[in-house]
Amino acid sequence: MPPSNTSPYKPRLKALPLKEQPISRICDFGVGSVSLTELLAAVTGGPRQLELAERLLVHYRTLSALFRAPTSELEQFAGIGHATAARLKAALELGKRLVQETPDVRPQVRSPADAAKLVMHDMALLEREELRVILLDTKNHVLGVTTVYAGNVNSSIIRVAEVFQEAVRVVAPSIIVAHNHPSGDPTPSPEDVRVTERIVQAGKLIDIDVLDHLIIGKPSGGQQFVSLKERRLGFA
Repeated sequence: MPPSNTSPYKPRLKALPLKEQPISRICDFGVGSVSLTELLAAVTGGPRQLELAERLLVHYRTLSALFRAPTSELEQFAGIGHATAARLKAALELGKRLVQETPDVRPQVRSPADAAKLVMHDMALLEREELRVILLDTKNHVLGVTTVYAGNVNSSIIRVAEVFQEAVRVVAPSIIVAHNHPSGDPTPSPEDVRVTERIVQAGKLIDIDVLDHLIIGKPSGGQQFVSLKERRLGFA
């Protein structure tokens, strides 16, 4: 269950000047240039909109989980009333209906850079490791992005079945795996290569093609991502 209105929460984000607030950034730079946290903050509004958006993403982890949450559950978060919960549900429903109405608007992955753009805004800023899976259809249109692990990504922790769980559920013929290095350096480690080998081999057994494994660094770290497929690491 989400934290009640009396649950303590120590925000990690400082108040931003007006020009750096989500709505101003969307107006100045376009909706495609802001992070998922900022998009949610623009919908929720309020003086602590970024803190609230961050809490929602920490708790629900994916937009799919947030979409499924009932309005009454959202209202248990401090800062979300009936109207804000309704705006959130409406925004998510609009996105769902847009995809259903015009399936061609779904992003198509033609290169590692295309895939990296889907997750880089959020993953580059994470303070802990996460492993996400980009689900693709037969023409490499994105069916969704799901978070599989948070906190540690290594071969002793990862259960390969969980990596493919959502792909099997939605009958996705191929996936791209991505995880971040909080240090900022996306250079693959030997452990990253071992994890990749395990995932690729498992994909072959269940007929799901693993197209790539991306490692995401930080924007200030120079190279922002590395494709293990391009480097021929973990892909026989």
